[in-house]
Amino acid sequence: MTYCVGLCLREGLVLLADTRTNAGVDHISTFSKLYTAVAPGDRAIGMLSAGNLAVTQSVWNRLQEGVLLEGAPHTLLTVHSMFRAAQLVGAAIRATYQADGPAMQAQGVAFDVSIILGGQIAGGPPRLYLIYAAGNFIEATPDTPYLQIGEHKYGKPILDRALTWDTPLTDALKLALVSMDSTLRSNLTVGMPLDLMVIRTDGLRVALQRRITEEDAYFRGIREGWSAALREAYRALPPPDWPLD
Repeated sequence: MTYCVGLCLREGLVLLADTRTNAGVDHISTFSKLYTAVAPGDRAIGMLSAGNLAVTQSVWNRLQEGVLLEGAPHTLLTVHSMFRAAQLVGAAIRATYQADGPAMQAQGVAFDVSIILGGQIAGGPPRLYLIYAAGNFIEATPDTPYLQIGEHKYGKPILDRALTWDTPLTDALKLALVSMDSTLRSNLTVGMPLDLMVIRTDGLRVALQRRITEEDAYFRGIREGWSAALREAYRALPPPDWPLD
């Protein structure tokens, strides 16, 4: 299992993923689930993946080599809009299914993949998409400015309560990290280190890309500070006035 979250806000995008892959309790490995396609001044795109690792790696390799879109081969560095980029990823997923799906089905292996694609291409706004195993997709909006894949239920409440389209990028980064920490604490199939990417609106470059480990002082402070704040918050709530026998 995994947890990936993408935020699309007025000031830009935040993409965050864990790195744990799990093929059983005794077979745990670390693989990056963040892929990037960047041409400074023209585009900055990040892709987060969840699902079967062989499938997601095959999809990424196809995207690097070129995928047919309306009769012509394209990569994430050649499409002219983020909408086209999402279509291209969908086409890469379908091509992978055509090549590997029947053999996987014969072996009883599910074709399991979901992808968050976020970025900005010159001439268009920042956009964030969730692309499904069928190759179709949805887009984040100002009303719902985040998307999640993988083990998302533990990290969702903080985003629902605190995140808005106008949340400053630095505050959004904190919320993404708290969302991830909540998942790390509640699900052993999600694990460190973390991969982080931040893209500022109209920057057309990567504002921040970082591998966050257990030794990262800032993330450790976020984890400890959030736990302390939660304990203080519930203690400050008034006790119930219902009679207890």
